[in-house]
Amino acid sequence: MIKRTLLFSIFLGAVNFVFSQEMASIIQEKPLRRLGIQPSIAQETIGEKHKVQTSMALENTATTQETAADKMENGTAESQEVIAERRNVLSLKRCRELALANNKQLAISKLTAQIAEDTHKAAKTKYLPRVTGMAGYEHLSREISLLNDKQKQTLSSLGSTTVGQVGSQIGQTIGQLQQQGFISAQVAQRLADVLGGITTPLSQAGNNIGETIRRGLRTNTKNMYVAGIMVTQPIYMGGGIKALNDIATIGEEFAQNDIKLKQQTVLFAVDNAYWLIVSLQKKSILAIQYRNLISKLHDNVTKMYDAGVATKADGLKVSVAENTANLTISEIENGISLAKMALCQLCGLPLDGDLILEDEATDNLSGFVPTHYNNVDTTFNARPEVRILQNTVDITKQNTKIIQALYRPHLALTAGYTVSNPNAFNGFEQKFKDIWSVGLVLHVPIWNWGEGKYKVRAARTATQMAQMELNDVRNKIRLEVEQTRFRLKNANSRLATANKNMASAEENLRVANLGFKEGVMTVTDVMQAQTAWMSAKTAIVDAEIDVRTAQVALKKALGEL
Repeated sequence: MIKRTLLFSIFLGAVNFVFSQEMASIIQEKPLRRLGIQPSIAQETIGEKHKVQTSMALENTATTQETAADKMENGTAESQEVIAERRNVLSLKRCRELALANNKQLAISKLTAQIAEDTHKAAKTKYLPRVTGMAGYEHLSREISLLNDKQKQTLSSLGSTTVGQVGSQIGQTIGQLQQQGFISAQVAQRLADVLGGITTPLSQAGNNIGETIRRGLRTNTKNMYVAGIMVTQPIYMGGGIKALNDIATIGEEFAQNDIKLKQQTVLFAVDNAYWLIVSLQKKSILAIQYRNLISKLHDNVTKMYDAGVATKADGLKVSVAENTANLTISEIENGISLAKMALCQLCGLPLDGDLILEDEATDNLSGFVPTHYNNVDTTFNARPEVRILQNTVDITKQNTKIIQALYRPHLALTAGYTVSNPNAFNGFEQKFKDIWSVGLVLHVPIWNWGEGKYKVRAARTATQMAQMELNDVRNKIRLEVEQTRFRLKNANSRLATANKNMASAEENLRVANLGFKEGVMTVTDVMQAQTAWMSAKTAIVDAEIDVRTAQVALKKALGEL
């Protein structure tokens, strides 16, 4: 929008320059800056196009007033804004409302604010305990064994090995007793037979006991089932949770400040586009009035040429001026069409909409004068750009705290409930058994080769950069405020000067017209007087628009828009 405004300003400047050069070549005098005519004559010579627009507007107004009167009698009178909108007449206030309602970037900023709000809510949950559930099944190709193969073999032959060793020792003892003559051979044989009858069942019983023990120690863990719930409550996280919540809070403020910045940007663009159209419309009316004056002068010169009191050169001068005026009107109308397209785009209206602005028919555009504005120190808090940069500084500070928290001890309380099958609480049973637990978890970083120090240093450097940028913007805002105040003061001064010059231009045009009728002044004198009046009138329009746009710029600079 700013680029278009600049293009329109350059375009109008070029039109005025070309028109002035053409007029200078006609009257062979010093270059004139603008064109002018007398108001009393201008009111009598309004162009056909403006007359048609005015008559249509009057008819629409009359019809609307009649309709409003009828509704007033029925108690259903509509507001003036609704009536004006039905006539496709937009006020500056209505244009602002439409722009704020339809601007896509502003809508995106509002969605961003919702994201920031939800992010803040999510950050608050970091203070609360975390509850997680888990369930699983696992099939193993081999089961877990508490005994190795040698131990399993030993248990399987426990009776045979034990009884065999005992029987061998008893047999050796009997043999020694027989050799020493304590017992006879017959008694030794009988004892051996009795021992053999006892060891066989004992060996079998021992083997059975060993096999039972081996089977009892089998885990049977090929198919494993487990389920559980874990609760974790942070106790101390190094200050990271608080810093995270502070960042989320600042993020919400950042989003709201961004919305305010987008609103001011949209309003500033709408105001400039609105007053640009008003300026072009008024200049179009002035150009039509001047063209009609030239046409009337051309008719008078033609009659005088036929009567032999004017030269052909006089008629050619007026013809060239008339053609130049028509060209200027065409270029201004093209500029109006482009400016209306830009305003329609800002307001979310169809680009081909035929808009009529409320202030197009206003004679005095500088009706209000600002009496009070905030000082520069207050401006720093009112400007959303400053608040956004301050939010950035605060976020970088909190980011430093988060980095520091990563390298501090972390303490958390844990509690859990678990169910498993097989379980090891009563041997390895193929049953579901539960267990609960409570504990503390402490995480302490010991050595990281200075990683934390470097990260903290980088984060603090980022804070310094953000602070320097904030200070730079403060200085630029101070300069912007002073420049816009000077611009407004200059615009008011130019408006006062233009109003003073208007009286002289009117008197000059009246004298020129009177002298031309009396035959004591030439066509060139009349055209020069008309051009001077047009220049004075155009200067008033430009000054009035400059006052309006300067007021808008100052409000934006002070953060009051």
